[in-house]
Amino acid sequence: MPDTPSEASPEVLVAAFWETLFARDWERLHVFFGDDSLYWDVPAGPTLAAKGAKGIVARAKSVLDSLAAFENDHLRRAVEGDTVMTEHHEIWRFASGEEIVLPCLSVQVVHDGVITLWKDYWDMQALMAQAPAAWREGLAGGDFSWIFDASGIR
Repeated sequence: MPDTPSEASPEVLVAAFWETLFARDWERLHVFFGDDSLYWDVPAGPTLAAKGAKGIVARAKSVLDSLAAFENDHLRRAVEGDTVMTEHHEIWRFASGEEIVLPCLSVQVVHDGVITLWKDYWDMQALMAQAPAAWREGLAGGDFSWIFDASGIR
């Protein structure tokens, strides 16, 4: 990837973003977002979105940091202009031994060298039915400072 995200094409920037996310490099992850960037986990609804680099990273960290391993099985990517769509399987491994393979479709829109919109589509019931109780309880008691209501934003 170029030295700064703003020098990269949307496809290259999003590929670098995925590498950074799956490495759980929380410090580096900030560079992919701006103050007005929005992350929306579509199954959770627009009232549980995150805004800005700090909020988006806090949101990702609150869900993924406690996993024993977090891996990506990239299937395909489609690019049209500033929009990158990625079909992939996220592999979640928990310290208690459970493993979940979560099919996902992610959409990222890139403007001025940052991801301005990131939306994930996946099956919440499949995740919650298989995730260990301790992880679900950890979510309930976690940091919610990132919550942003994205109702009305497309």
